[in-house]
Amino acid sequence: MGLGTRADYGELAEQLAALIEGEPDLVANTANMAALLYNGLPELNWAGFYFARNGELVLGPFQGKPACVRIAWDAGVCGTAAALGQAIIVPDVDAFPGHIACDAASRSELVVPLVTGRRVVGVFDLDSPRPGRFDEEDRAGIERLVAILLAHHPDWP
Repeated sequence: MGLGTRADYGELAEQLAALIEGEPDLVANTANMAALLYNGLPELNWAGFYFARNGELVLGPFQGKPACVRIAWDAGVCGTAAALGQAIIVPDVDAFPGHIACDAASRSELVVPLVTGRRVVGVFDLDSPRPGRFDEEDRAGIERLVAILLAHHPDWP
């Protein structure tokens, strides 16, 4: 990312913790997290969740254009991150085998799995219209935010 556009993940973590404090509803908290990051990170065109349901990923709360509703467990960037149980940074989605283009404007992507215990319960997905938008600092920052969310919902459904 360019100078002056670096995200302050510490501040975002504090804001997320304040938003979800005392709120037990998973949908409300994931909706607020998607909105916080969509509006708090530069150069995004989509931010949101997919939840594991019956062997596939199903669209959850998000910000951005309408998205693919269902993704096979090992398909595209989201399904691959879920299957591997690890974050994936894709600098150029057109070069990712099997990329699912929900929004043709997306050029790069970061997907962080939601892992509770040893179970992947979903993924958090960020898309950008700029190639190479995401780096290791973004991955670590989003993993920190996902950890805050998961710690608040230890009994994820």
